[in-house]
Amino acid sequence: MQLGELLTTSATQQGADVSSKKRVLEVASEMLASSINGVDADAIFSGLLNRERLGSTGLGSGVGIPHCRIAGADRPAAALMTLAEPIDFDAIDSKPVDLICALIVPDDGDDEHLKTLAGLAELFSNSEALSELRDSSDDKTLYDNAQRLSRV
Repeated sequence: MQLGELLTTSATQQGADVSSKKRVLEVASEMLASSINGVDADAIFSGLLNRERLGSTGLGSGVGIPHCRIAGADRPAAALMTLAEPIDFDAIDSKPVDLICALIVPDDGDDEHLKTLAGLAELFSNSEALSELRDSSDDKTLYDNAQRLSRV
């Protein structure tokens, strides 16, 4: 699935005021829980945190893609946010992160999970797409830009 298919307006936030990786995961968990029925924010947070303990999901170029499988999720979902200030995310290039795309998939969605992550990595390797997302002036513009860019 592409990013545009996974996002809702309630799971998109421009200029999030967070100061740590843990807080990013908490906010992303809350956004994801609000966009998908039957999944608890605490369960999502635990899943994302446990995945980060295995190794950082900071891709480089200021992008983080925290992700996990969640029991009870009936479909994949994503939360997209730009950060007011970049934070340390233990990224592979050691640079701070200012663009987060958190992803959850159903517990049994192995193949779909990998395809979705590959698509996100491809989107976020495009410097023009990153600039457009980062330059979004508000939540709606960020959502609209993500929708448009995921179709390109």
